[in-house]
Amino acid sequence: MKGGSRRIRRGTGGGAARLRRVCDRSIADTGVGDPGIVRHRGKIEATIAGARAYLDIEEREGFSDFCWEFVDGAPIRNRFATQAEVPAETPLSRRFSKALKARGFRFCGPTIVYAWMEATGMVNDHLVTCPRHAGLGE
Repeated sequence: MKGGSRRIRRGTGGGAARLRRVCDRSIADTGVGDPGIVRHRGKIEATIAGARAYLDIEEREGFSDFCWEFVDGAPIRNRFATQAEVPAETPLSRRFSKALKARGFRFCGPTIVYAWMEATGMVNDHLVTCPRHAGLGE
């Protein structure tokens, strides 16, 4: 599947216009037959549903605002001493996951949502011994 994202982008253009084209159901039929991308119809349809959900949230309230509401607009700064303390999911990621699913997203369970929250800076789970922990502010 290496390069699959590039193949999808090439076939759909860019930006919001690309997302609108991803919403076209015919792309599901095209994608299933393309050996360069994921050929699991459920995942392709989930991508289409996710594009629609994103555009809907963006139009109504802004996707960023929607997401940051879950953390009251500021990153959660945990103070874990060991990797064993870092959770795979939290009650917050479970709530966020349910909200995403209610809006039409799929394949967004609480573990992947928590990892996404870490990756986007909504949660700082750097260990207190890591130089980046302090570098990201207190």
